[in-house]
Amino acid sequence: MITIGLLGDRNPSFITHQAIDKAFELFNDRGQNVQATWLGTKDASLRELIAVEGLWVLPGTPYENEEIVFEALSIRREENRPTLGTCGGFQHMVLEFARNRMGLQTASHEETSPGGHALVISSLPCSLVGEERLVHCVPETRMAQICGSEPFVGFHYCNYGVNPDYQAALEVAGLRLSAFAEDAGIEAIELNAHPFYMGTLFQPQMGLLQGFGLHPLIENFLNVAQTA
Repeated sequence: MITIGLLGDRNPSFITHQAIDKAFELFNDRGQNVQATWLGTKDASLRELIAVEGLWVLPGTPYENEEIVFEALSIRREENRPTLGTCGGFQHMVLEFARNRMGLQTASHEETSPGGHALVISSLPCSLVGEERLVHCVPETRMAQICGSEPFVGFHYCNYGVNPDYQAALEVAGLRLSAFAEDAGIEAIELNAHPFYMGTLFQPQMGLLQGFGLHPLIENFLNVAQTA
């Protein structure tokens, strides 16, 4: 058995959190043996966030304690530990990278620092709360290998994304921008030399509530975590 840490502040009323529970039910119904453990940002220890075989950084921001999120992401990125971030998790992956790899220590999120000096995560052109968009993967990325070359529908529950003013600098520093969508800009990021370090603005678990199967991105993440 392996353990997947679900880092975020659980709210059973969030449909996005309900869908995450369903993803693990479906995966284990196939005969897998994966234990999903919810770890609140206020209560989780850094030791357990590093020790789990896979870490999924979840939607539902602002986090009660975003510093533990940044610390866990930094260590797991540097130590090649399988990590997935969706929505708020994706946004914090980008911020951590901007601060610690780009050296932009003032990188901030408009949701929590509206007057921030370097708003790497800023308001989207329009709200994508409850919205769907066609996601286009960039050819020859891991995202394209997993999800295919054809556009697919991504479900969103967000108001913030990557500020276009910082896209070029993020790429120069080594962050692969691997999918895009209208109104959303960057939909996915990845690290080439990492076993699995990927984040998406869209929420891949949401199709399960509409009767679709387990999203290939989640399945790939869980398979890598089992063999890492």
